[in-house]
Amino acid sequence: MKQIEAYVEEVYQGVGGNKKEINESKAEMKSHLLEAVHELKSEGKSEKEAISLAIERFGGEQEMRSIVSHLFKAQRIFAKSILYLAVAILILSITAVGLLSSFENENAMENSEVASTVLDTLKSQNSLTDSMETEITALIDGTDQISEVKIYKIDDVDRKSLLGYVEEAIPEFQYNKSVWSPDWLLAKFYPYGIDDGNQWYVQLETRLIGSWMAIILYSGLAVYATLFTIWATINAYHRKRLNIAWIIVFAIFNVVGYLVYILVGKRKVAFR
Repeated sequence: MKQIEAYVEEVYQGVGGNKKEINESKAEMKSHLLEAVHELKSEGKSEKEAISLAIERFGGEQEMRSIVSHLFKAQRIFAKSILYLAVAILILSITAVGLLSSFENENAMENSEVASTVLDTLKSQNSLTDSMETEITALIDGTDQISEVKIYKIDDVDRKSLLGYVEEAIPEFQYNKSVWSPDWLLAKFYPYGIDDGNQWYVQLETRLIGSWMAIILYSGLAVYATLFTIWATINAYHRKRLNIAWIIVFAIFNVVGYLVYILVGKRKVAFR
């Protein structure tokens, strides 16, 4: 029926989106209109009357065009929003982990510098003086992550049993300070030790926040993978090629799985 064909074409005029989806939507609209015409004719209406009444009940061209246009636009925006959000979360997670890693590396370098400076202070000295202890205390107070320093004299200690000696021995000097470490930071304190190869061993207790790096990275990857799977699933649904196997592929292989899906689709088209 030419009038119905013209009506449907007019409704979809200027509507952007996937051509296959648009054609399928057109066919569905035509089918509904033809069913309505058939029912009206069975009620005794002429074909012309039935067509006019069916179109009238369906809605005016301008109104339907606006509805269809908004529908396809909303679908595109929703799918793109999910993809953009997934990528944004992935980038933010990697950036946050990178910043934390850089922060921890800077702390590690500072730990090494502080320990080396302490050893330089002790160099060629047989005992600790008050001025040396004051200088070492100031060094530790100048850091944010070192909570403790212990200094051992090890001139008669076998290097192979050094760690065992340190665990049992009483340090020549020990200084502790409070380091910012609220429960939510999930910080852990680990020893960092260095000796001068002669008579002194310096051990620092330092704060590490590596747990947060793992939490941020794994959480970010999990959210990203979930959102990407939703986006890929929506696209597969609109292409009429969705099944549980593809959803599993998207969830497990992510971008690689979606590329395989695209390649398989292109191959099917090429063999037709």
